[in-house]
Amino acid sequence: LLGFSFFLGEGENPGFVAATAASILSAPFINPIRMIEKQQRAYFKQTGAPKPILEILKESAAKNFAPLFRGTIPLMGHSLASATLGLVGQPRLQKYIQTELGDKTGLGRSATGFVASAVVSPIYVVITNPLSRLEVIMQTNSIQGKSYTVTGAVKEMFADMAQFGMRGIFRGQGIGIFKAVISLTLFHEGRHFVQDQFKAYNVQHGYTE
Repeated sequence: LLGFSFFLGEGENPGFVAATAASILSAPFINPIRMIEKQQRAYFKQTGAPKPILEILKESAAKNFAPLFRGTIPLMGHSLASATLGLVGQPRLQKYIQTELGDKTGLGRSATGFVASAVVSPIYVVITNPLSRLEVIMQTNSIQGKSYTVTGAVKEMFADMAQFGMRGIFRGQGIGIFKAVISLTLFHEGRHFVQDQFKAYNVQHGYTE
């Protein structure tokens, strides 16, 4: 995302175009890892024993590795929501909070960043939980069995909703919000730290004022 932002000249805060490009192009590389993770969890839940990664890869190889890309479309939507809200929206909201709250109360960058993350995270979780549910449906069934299409996964999700209500797609929302606040805050703190180091280096060596 930051690379796309640099080449598009969007400055130190990524924009929507960079978020969209990064979300779509990164999904095929991320999805196989998530697929292996979901397969291991499902296998352990069913058998109580771990499933080796090599075994998952061998099963996928028998189908030309196509199973590793199950759930890629929901992941693109998940990544886009994550990038748009967490990596694009959060810095802009932080600037607003810094102006409206930080300058009046003396809160620093870290504190206003935490507040911005706490505001963005519930919206992010509400949007991405249904997409995560689609990923789970598409990625946890047996590699050797028939795969779910996106349409089939949506039908399965609605069946869950018919049986369990809205809990069918919003399971784990509370812990998801907590995790999102912490991870988003730490990510931006790390990003600011790296940017500050590069700026200090450039000033020190006379590359910029």
